[in-house]
Amino acid sequence: MTAPRFRLGVDVGGTHTDLVLLNVASGELMVEKVSSTPGNPALGVLNGIERFVARGVPPEAIDFFAHGTTVTTNALLEMRGAKVGLLITKGFRAIQEVQGQARDGNLFDYFYAKATPIAPQSLTHEIPERSDYGGNVLVPLDQDAVRRAARGLRDAGVQSVAVCYLFSFMNPAHEAKTRSIIAQEAPDISVSLSSEVLPRLREWARLSTTLVNAYLEPVLVRYIAHLNKGLDDAGIVTQQRFLMQSNGGVMPFAAAIDGGKTVHTLFSGPAAGAQASAYLAQSDAEHGLVTLDMGGTSADIAFIEGGMPLEVTEGFIARRQIDVPALDMTTISAGGGSIAWVDGAGFLTVGPQSSGADPGPACYGRGGTEPTVTDADILCGFLNPDYFLGGAQKLDVHASRSALEDKIAKPLKMDVREAAAGIRRIVDMRMADEVLVFAAKRGVDLSAFTLLPFGGAGAVHAVAVAEELNMRRILVPPRPGAFSALGLLCTDVVHDYIRSELSPLEEIMPEHAEAIFAALELKARDELMAEGMGTLPAHFLRELDMRYTGQGYELRTPLDSIEGAIDAKALIAVREKFDLRHAQIHGHAAKECSVEVVSYRVRVRVPVPKYRQCAEPEPARPRAIAEAIKGQRDIWFDWRKPERATIYERDRLDIGVEVDGPAVVEQLDATTIIPLNWRARVDETRNLILEKYAQ
Repeated sequence: MTAPRFRLGVDVGGTHTDLVLLNVASGELMVEKVSSTPGNPALGVLNGIERFVARGVPPEAIDFFAHGTTVTTNALLEMRGAKVGLLITKGFRAIQEVQGQARDGNLFDYFYAKATPIAPQSLTHEIPERSDYGGNVLVPLDQDAVRRAARGLRDAGVQSVAVCYLFSFMNPAHEAKTRSIIAQEAPDISVSLSSEVLPRLREWARLSTTLVNAYLEPVLVRYIAHLNKGLDDAGIVTQQRFLMQSNGGVMPFAAAIDGGKTVHTLFSGPAAGAQASAYLAQSDAEHGLVTLDMGGTSADIAFIEGGMPLEVTEGFIARRQIDVPALDMTTISAGGGSIAWVDGAGFLTVGPQSSGADPGPACYGRGGTEPTVTDADILCGFLNPDYFLGGAQKLDVHASRSALEDKIAKPLKMDVREAAAGIRRIVDMRMADEVLVFAAKRGVDLSAFTLLPFGGAGAVHAVAVAEELNMRRILVPPRPGAFSALGLLCTDVVHDYIRSELSPLEEIMPEHAEAIFAALELKARDELMAEGMGTLPAHFLRELDMRYTGQGYELRTPLDSIEGAIDAKALIAVREKFDLRHAQIHGHAAKECSVEVVSYRVRVRVPVPKYRQCAEPEPARPRAIAEAIKGQRDIWFDWRKPERATIYERDRLDIGVEVDGPAVVEQLDATTIIPLNWRARVDETRNLILEKYAQ
């Protein structure tokens, strides 16, 4: 008998680290959930792997390791990155101070402040050099100036250098030579070149993205080195070790720390859940999904239309512009660990502070004294204190009550359960409001969409959010608490490439466009070969960033798949497609206006084996629903009066079984709340489908 082989997906959250192990032959899934270790997230990952080994899984049998991480995101939010220096074309050192006209968030915020510069002016050096818009050298690179700058930055204790020269995306020679000089003068300093990180026009966007990459690359290098050593020591021998990217694909560890790709990991954590939703709920994804990933520290929201997550190529994190392809998501501080507090005006507030994994909510019994959303859920009866994580962790109800009473109920002169209901109401409204704003900005009609909640707290709050949004259908996956980790076993290796070259579409010769795309595809093949995937089948998607002449923004427009090289018909077709997309997104098209091509894009996708979710037939003799009943308890949707809810064990609910609310469905990694006038049904893939019915 052949020994089983396994594939492992790991998602590190702010409170818990989720691990999903797939038996490739049988399709069986094993799930572990351990406390995260914020000081060194790799330790939580290794603790989870130890649990699998203790359950009899040989570590050498794990052939594939995929990892979603918030290491770079947290380092940026908490400003724990490297000390960064900047080399920039002479005369342009003020770009980082002036920035651009775009502003994230509220345009009418009178107290808006720009983010602290990553590379202060004291560590910014101007280098005499200049290329024009066509890449022609106007002023040769002053190599002596580069050497002096490299020595000065080295002596100042700089750990990483960003290099951003004018029009380097058209001619990267000066930046490449600068890196080689820095390597000679300061070999321990990491170097990020704008011509590699973001080879496209718009100076501030390119500089900002390159600075963020330089700031975070040493952080990711250290983390991956520690994790790699831990995996080796644990006996995991496979070199198929991957990181999730913001674009919904994975890339090898080596690629993440080489060639300016660190910045592509900033949405690594939440991207896996959105990718899992599109892949595992394909039928609903075609009609439209709103995904709600509510974990311990935050809630991530994404939309899926036509079977694919929406994407963006420009975005902000912590008021820093980062223009790399990413799934279109928004994040708010609304998690189970979000702390409730009374502000100076006497109003109840939730977040943005979080109790995290240590000490965690008051109910964890680890010394936390601040009331959190999880504490409120316990006092409302929604969580079973004796069955948290399947009973592996007992929750302290008295600690929850004391925290809410001392910090919320007494100051506001209200009942402790009223305080708990208020906390839930605030966090539910915040999530619903964020979904509404997100939908309005993207022109999405939610009436026909399904809400897909996951994360440890998603299914606890899903119905309340759906009620606020007038959504009548909810899909809770079989393992909602480990859904993002499962998503890491449902994606391909994906790399994105871009090159800017501004010109009118009607002046572009087909052979010129073909040459640019061919060069980008050659670069992709070379990188895949270096990553050990050069022999695997690769699929290429070609796109153009296009705009009407005079516009200040572009639309990504895919070219139709054609056999052979691009011809004139392909360029005519892409113009027609651009007009159509512009009308769909902005409500109008200007077919009489000329069109400019701003950038050329290539996405390469290398398929890897994925988890297959198989439909199961309804059993001829379904297990009696009474076998799934664990008992009853009071739950408080309204703090004034409890409702008696039936408690079910999800693993004992057979396919086709229906459950009417009020009810609570418990499982190892999550709890699902079903209120009155809602009904849940187990479908053929063991999703729990909640639907509201008329009274």
